[in-house]
Amino acid sequence: MADYGFVWVLLAGLKGRRSGPDRRRAVVALGAAGVSSLIVSRAAKAAVERQRPDEQVDALVRTPTSSSFPSGHTLAAFCTAIVLPESSTGTAACVAFASAVAVSRVHLRAHHATDVLGGAVIGGILGLGLRPVVRFVTPGTRQGRIGGRKRGRAAKGMGQQDFVLHRL
Repeated sequence: MADYGFVWVLLAGLKGRRSGPDRRRAVVALGAAGVSSLIVSRAAKAAVERQRPDEQVDALVRTPTSSSFPSGHTLAAFCTAIVLPESSTGTAACVAFASAVAVSRVHLRAHHATDVLGGAVIGGILGLGLRPVVRFVTPGTRQGRIGGRKRGRAAKGMGQQDFVLHRL
């Protein structure tokens, strides 16, 4: 389910089912997480070139051919789990799914446990770094609202420009 970001694309599609700023945020978050995690994963794999575990479980999943460290599936899952959701509840649910992806990579013996741990740490840090970028690129989304209403001049005496700068 984690191959090619299928679950994340589905989730972003559900989040962006109506046009407007929230759709734009879902697309930007998904694109930023996908492209950046691919670049970082490939660079790290090329730098480390670790062998995969010798024995793999016979399962109906494609056999990985790249270096083992870091787990690219785990890196991408944690990055997206932190960038895509807009609430702490959504983030917790997405991180739980990313953790299931990580566990499955070790269970299938596609990775060593340290490959998965490294992917989770790198992906988490990358996701945390991308969050403010996505917020900056997509102003006016739910993260810039309180109680479903846009914050305006009446909210705590701040103007929209002040609120944007305060969020950063």
